[in-house]
Formats: sequence, C-alpha cells, structure tokens
Amino acid sequence: MSDLDVDQQAEKMLEAALGGMTPHEALLEASRAESADVEGRAAAIARNRERALKLLAALEKTGG
Repeated sequence: MSDLDVDQQAEKMLEAALGGMTPHEALLEASRAESADVEGRAAAIARNRERALKLLAALEKTGG
C-alpha cells in the first residue's frame, strides 16, 4: 500500500469519525461537551457536600 493510499484511507476514516463535521466543528463540540461535564461535576460535588452536611447533622443529633 502506497503512502498516498494510506493517506486517503486515513482521510476517509477521519471523515467517518467526525460524522460530517469539519475539524473545527468537532473541536467546538468537544469543548462544549467538556464544559458541560465540568458543570455536571461541580453540581455533583455540591450535592455530595449537601448530603454530607445532612449526615453530619443527623450524627450530631444522635450523639454520634
């Protein structure tokens, strides 16, 4: 397989992986997904902190 064939095959695989998006669009989409993930993690941290405070309060009430 020549270098040109390998390049063409790689280009086809890249196009298929991007699902019709340009590389710029794919980067933007990845950035948006990462931002959403950061927000989700921050929300989970806040929920866990709230649960921990409630548990601590319950333990203090029972004398634990």
